[in-house]
Amino acid sequence: MRLKKDFITHAAGGENFLVPLGNNGFSGLIKGNDTAAMIFEYLKKDTTEKEIVDRLYEKFDAPREQIAADVRKILIELKKCGALVK
Repeated sequence: MRLKKDFITHAAGGENFLVPLGNNGFSGLIKGNDTAAMIFEYLKKDTTEKEIVDRLYEKFDAPREQIAADVRKILIELKKCGALVK
């Protein structure tokens, strides 16, 4: 999976956003924390949920199960707004 090409990432004032371009059926901004921003970056290339969890697990001192749950939550929201391509 990866981000659709008509979504871009943007950081401003310490905030991280995923911004839709054009008329893709979603109007608004997706705001995320620094971890969400990392996930947005990983999704710029084809990747899997497991690969995202693995990369975050290497970076953070947190239980793998918690990281996996957080990643799943973000991916569900991205799917709901149509930001992902399988």
